[in-house]
Amino acid sequence: MLIGREKETALLTALAEKEESQLVAIYGRRRVGKTYLIRETLKDRFTFQHAGIYHGTRKEQLYAFYQALKDAGLSGENTVPKNWFEAFQLLKMLVQQSTRPRKILFIDELSWMDTPRTDLIRALEHFWNAWASARNDVVLIVCSSATSWILNKIIHNKGGLYNRLTGQIKLEPFTLAQCREYVAQRRLAFSDTQIMELYMAVGGIPYYWGLMKKGLSVAQNIDELFFAENAPLAQEYEYLFASIFSKPEDYQKIIRALAVKKKGLTRNEILKATGLTGSGVFSQKLEELESCGFIREYHAFGKKTKESLYQLMDPYALFYHHFVRIKTNDPHFWSHQINTPAINTWEGLAFEQICLLHVDQIRSSLGIEGILTDVASFFCTADPERGIQGSQIDLIIRRADHTINLLEMKYSREPYVLSKSVYLELRRKAGDFLRATKTRDAIHLTMVTPYGLFWNEYAGEIQSQITAEDLMKR
Repeated sequence: MLIGREKETALLTALAEKEESQLVAIYGRRRVGKTYLIRETLKDRFTFQHAGIYHGTRKEQLYAFYQALKDAGLSGENTVPKNWFEAFQLLKMLVQQSTRPRKILFIDELSWMDTPRTDLIRALEHFWNAWASARNDVVLIVCSSATSWILNKIIHNKGGLYNRLTGQIKLEPFTLAQCREYVAQRRLAFSDTQIMELYMAVGGIPYYWGLMKKGLSVAQNIDELFFAENAPLAQEYEYLFASIFSKPEDYQKIIRALAVKKKGLTRNEILKATGLTGSGVFSQKLEELESCGFIREYHAFGKKTKESLYQLMDPYALFYHHFVRIKTNDPHFWSHQINTPAINTWEGLAFEQICLLHVDQIRSSLGIEGILTDVASFFCTADPERGIQGSQIDLIIRRADHTINLLEMKYSREPYVLSKSVYLELRRKAGDFLRATKTRDAIHLTMVTPYGLFWNEYAGEIQSQITAEDLMKR
């Protein structure tokens, strides 16, 4: 059963039923459920299905494509095509032989078929422009986990496929709410807080959630996934990057550098930390990592564009670099590390990451969905002459109603006790923000913590609270 994909299912169904031919691109990171979405939505309506071969040669790709055509019912005297123009000519013949009212063609992992010095894209362009688009019954769906590849070669194609797409779907990871639905559908006995703890480790990737076992606690499941003998996600990190990027080493260096910096790094700081060379190629790598959802580029409130920062946004990558990358022979590593300083530090970072991934839910909880907002972060260095001590605020929501929410995110397994020292720190940050930005908007201190605030004299000074229940809203 499909969980939490109502919009995508409705769009894909509508595209498949239109009376004109459709060229549809569906993309998203590895394991996010693209193939499952397509097959569950369209069921047995396919005229042709094929998936590229991971690291397959051109000859192997063409042979597999040919066999898929034969399996789909291609008749006549045919031989293995020598190039992609011949391959798509055979696909044209299969479509012409089909008696189905709608010819739905699904090519999965198209990027894997794009081997060096291949004519794949030109052949695809010719197939669509010269023939399929002139019909009214062809639905060609192309899919890839290599987000940057499909954006460059298909969606933003400046050649024969320019402006030819009739539909595109970027499949995002599950939100907390969708994970809760998935857990309920599988009858896994996890509380909302436990769902959040698991989200910190694996993010919203459906495949990872599908590996959770009934009857095991959160700690036991994490041990089984990452640290037990033959743990299914112990080597996932390497496969993840290798499936997306042809040369993943530089991308991994960037992720490794960002994993240890909470607020992120500037472009120059990343270059220094990784030893990579600053160039257009490096800028492209940053763009590709952002398009795949691993990092985000953000601009600190009131700062110039050139001072933008890059921040790690993928929970799984953060967890990997904090714990899995450090090899251990303890199959119960996670269970033995509960409540240690290392775990507590990571939980704080991971919770902030979750909040940044659920800004829409935060806006909804604040009742400002209908108000124009701008989301940013803020940092400033000390400037004694202006009375600025130096501060960092990870999430700011500036609203068109002349109000700014300064959000402080604190992870706790019980109602958070706002101490005098923490409260004074928040006031100091707000003061730095006012002096540095010279804003005249009203400032609302807002706490985000799973169980809300324990009521005391300092909690009364907080204007708004966001809880785990708020983050789990649809």
